[in-house]
Amino acid sequence: MLLCVTVTFAQDSLVVKVKTQRLTENELVSGENYVVDTIIDGQTYYKPQTIKPVVDSLSIENMQDHAYTAAVDKQWLEELYSNTLYDTIYESVTELTFDEVEYPELNTDTLKKRLLELDAKTPFNVAYNPSLESVIKSYLKNRRKTLQKLMMLSEYYFPMFERELDNYDLPLEIKYLAIVESALKPRAKSRVGATGLWQFMFSTGKLYGLDVSSYVDERSDPLKSTEAAAKYLSKLYEIFGDWDLALAAYNSGPGNVTKAIRRSGGYENYWNIRPYLPRETAGYLPAFLATMYIFENAEELGFSKAKPEFAYMETDTLHVKQMITLDQVSEVTGVDIEELQFLNPSYKLDIIPFIKDENYTLRLPVHAIGPFVANEELIYAFAKAEFDKREKPLPQFFESESKTRYTVRSGDYLGKIARKYGVRVSQIKQWNGLRSNNLKIGQRLTIYPRNPNVAPKKPSEPQVASTSTSSKTSEEKHYVVKKGDSLWSIAQKHSGISVQNIKEWNGISGSNLKPGMTLKLYKG
Repeated sequence: MLLCVTVTFAQDSLVVKVKTQRLTENELVSGENYVVDTIIDGQTYYKPQTIKPVVDSLSIENMQDHAYTAAVDKQWLEELYSNTLYDTIYESVTELTFDEVEYPELNTDTLKKRLLELDAKTPFNVAYNPSLESVIKSYLKNRRKTLQKLMMLSEYYFPMFERELDNYDLPLEIKYLAIVESALKPRAKSRVGATGLWQFMFSTGKLYGLDVSSYVDERSDPLKSTEAAAKYLSKLYEIFGDWDLALAAYNSGPGNVTKAIRRSGGYENYWNIRPYLPRETAGYLPAFLATMYIFENAEELGFSKAKPEFAYMETDTLHVKQMITLDQVSEVTGVDIEELQFLNPSYKLDIIPFIKDENYTLRLPVHAIGPFVANEELIYAFAKAEFDKREKPLPQFFESESKTRYTVRSGDYLGKIARKYGVRVSQIKQWNGLRSNNLKIGQRLTIYPRNPNVAPKKPSEPQVASTSTSSKTSEEKHYVVKKGDSLWSIAQKHSGISVQNIKEWNGISGSNLKPGMTLKLYKG
């Protein structure tokens, strides 16, 4: 069978061409599944049959990846761990100008008409003025690509925002505020320490019930922080009786708004007090209204409706019953660590603690919920055994040859580096004192590799045993991978063998297995 895949990256798109050769009956590969493709001149031609992945008791069967989806996933993961969106939004608000912008694709009459229509269905004052026109045209001209990415992210976050806002009888359009605040980055952190989707300061977050500890920062929890934001905005609207002023107070504090009202001579319209507000707040409401206008008229403005990588309704939560790491969850469910970090952004060290009277939850794709619940006892036993193993000397005290220094490159993120060296994300964070997933190009990381192909030792030196008991003995056996097998399930079948052992012995850096693959296993 010949499968040719060509992947071409254009400036804003990805082009994939796939060509599959038809096979005659004599060319079929034994053990493969085929279906009839076509019949030409009496000759029957076959093509490979697409097999739907089967969910076993603990893992989704790992099929060979498809070139297009792999490339898309790579771009998506890089986007999740990039601060570019947040930095762009922050700069657009703090450095906002109101100079006239040449953008013939949107004429003033059309803009006025659409603003009137928007004003009729929202309690915000969406009245036309030249400053707002300038911001809208500037965004459309200079930030179209960023806005398209935000529209994709919003498909995941907006349903949960709308539910919480509706619970507190708030205008649903407030969901656009999170774009201006954080560019929909749950772990976004401002220069003054405001954190999360809704950019709560430490003290304000505590006041509205958001817990911050060594393990957890609920300001980064999408649901809990949205509920806190709804409570805070309700109180601000109760104080000012005007949504424009309530949003200004949310950004800079009620005191700055009342001072601006006094300095303006008593005006209470946002646009009249804007010159007396802090620079960031002066651009805050225009940025919010411009974002609302563009999102509400996205189709007419030429934006495409992209399917989100994650849909909120395709995820669910469960309460943890024991301390467990996202690395461990990834290992037993087959869900990529980057997906778990995206779905569970409030866990600072990628560790979900278990504390009496606290209800910490794990959010998973729905397809992984059933297998996890059905095998909770085994999974928690596995997690406990992993934690027990860590009660060993840290790699810092091993021979210096086991350590390597890695320089972060463009496109790197922790999961990618961890897979390269056969270690876990949580280990890299521990070894380098990292409190978040953010990396900078040129940053130096200390790594203690488990993958012998990445950092080989000198042949004359004895191998140092790792904390996962990876040393080989002379008793070697072979195991043929069956349909539905995972690294974790194979390790469970063989006493004294861990997933990390199997990876090291067979040079496996990821978690992909194919039926028929032969694995080396060692006793001892």
